[in-house]
Amino acid sequence: MSNTKNVYEYDQSSANLGCYLDETEAALNRLDRDNVVQRLWQMDHTVWARGPEEIVNRLGWLAVTDFTAEHMPLLETFAQEVKDEGFKHVVLLGMGGSSLGPEILRQIMGSTMGFPELIVLDSTVPEWIESVTATLDLSHTLFLVSSKSGRTIESNSLYRHFRTLLKETVHNPASGRNFVSITDPGTPLEKIARSEGFRRNFSNPINIGGRYSVLSYFGLVPAALIGIDVVLLLHRADNMRKACASSVPVHENPGAFLGAALATVSVAGHDKLTVITSPSIESFGLWAEQLIAESLGKDCKGIVPIVSEPLLAANHYGSDRFFVYLRMEGDDNTTTDEAVHQFVEGGHPVIRFDLQDRYDLGAEFFRWEFATAVAGAIISVNPFDQPNVQTSKDITDSVLDHYRVTGKLPNGVFESTVQELLDSITEGDYLSVMAYLRQSPEIDQALETLRRRVLEKHGIATTFGYGPRFLHSTGQLHKGGPPSGVFLQITMSHHEDIPIPGYPFSFGTLAEAQALGDREALASTGRRVARLHLDSDIATGILELANEIAEQ
Repeated sequence: MSNTKNVYEYDQSSANLGCYLDETEAALNRLDRDNVVQRLWQMDHTVWARGPEEIVNRLGWLAVTDFTAEHMPLLETFAQEVKDEGFKHVVLLGMGGSSLGPEILRQIMGSTMGFPELIVLDSTVPEWIESVTATLDLSHTLFLVSSKSGRTIESNSLYRHFRTLLKETVHNPASGRNFVSITDPGTPLEKIARSEGFRRNFSNPINIGGRYSVLSYFGLVPAALIGIDVVLLLHRADNMRKACASSVPVHENPGAFLGAALATVSVAGHDKLTVITSPSIESFGLWAEQLIAESLGKDCKGIVPIVSEPLLAANHYGSDRFFVYLRMEGDDNTTTDEAVHQFVEGGHPVIRFDLQDRYDLGAEFFRWEFATAVAGAIISVNPFDQPNVQTSKDITDSVLDHYRVTGKLPNGVFESTVQELLDSITEGDYLSVMAYLRQSPEIDQALETLRRRVLEKHGIATTFGYGPRFLHSTGQLHKGGPPSGVFLQITMSHHEDIPIPGYPFSFGTLAEAQALGDREALASTGRRVARLHLDSDIATGILELANEIAEQ
């Protein structure tokens, strides 16, 4: 095994917390006094709540490195089998916690030469589905159907779409061999995998929640299939796990320190956790965002994670910011280093973590999971449930039921105009841009420009997510977190739709129903929401809005 480290070398934080350093130390003292870390490792639900519901069955991530280490030979053998059979692509069909870990591993690590390319498809927007389908040689594509519950409508619909395509275009009676499932034991997906001849089913430990699952089969099966050294990745994670053990003094525990800082600084008013990274690991924020938002955004409390935000001069950032900088050795960090220095000089609380190479992501996965659990204990939030995510799903189901009966979607709730929404912004707010669009470089760039203009004009934090992906992650924060969110939904017309085999509606209808359900759910909690619908030339429409904001 190459490039291993001593466990204690992982805590390389550089904290510039100002007066909050003393408060963080006080929080660590309280954790020590109340034996919180020891009780966490004992899986004591009273760390977070009186009752054990959705806690005791969600703490398997604490021991997941033992499980995955035991099954490494299986993963490596399977990855070699797929490689030897000449598969060119692995397409992961999943949502939220099942897809975001693999997505950032894909973006940061990439595929090793000779191994398949990974594509993560976590959208119901038909134009996005079609763009992925057009790139594939279906007979040489392996599909990972990934869902903890085995009931996720998005992944099940996408499975039916690609299974039908294989039957119609490849005419292969054994097309089930192009599919692999990753799910909990006994789910409907596991039953489908057996009855419909999947190549393999990976049965994940049932006591691991989706957003804590990156070091389980959900993250490591796709990682192994593209040639990532999963043994080394897991080794780094296990070293961090040991550094966070109950036997380590709490003031030397890197996960407890980060969790105490997150909670302490956010309660003091710096609740916009802004994750900044070196260029090569920028997408790490996408995973951290869903972990923090879905775990801590409830009961009108929460930490608002801000990721992939354009980097501007320090004077554009409000007093509600808290910066965490993940710095990769060997990157060109000149611009980022200077910006972070200015944040420190301006009195913003800042923590820096130094990574030596990409495999240190394994350590960061565990550090941030542990820190999130600790922060939840301090701010009295259960980090393992997601009540408002289910509410949004229920509303979408109701919208689809209306469509089944009437053949059309119901009228939407009352919405503000975009200008009324922007006029409502006050200090301490954040703007969330929710885009039910096909991702493309042009749209990504237009949305970045929009965020930049809002930050320059209004001085507030901005978040961004593609729908319906974010419904399974930051959507919990949107409805259940602090009422400081201002929500701009961007939708598009679907001029070419795709039917869903076995369903009475299309992907376009499903995407529209999810967007409508999201607006209904936001409105039901009193959130400020507006919708911008674009018929064509989507990037231009977004840029026009950005320019209007700049000119006001």
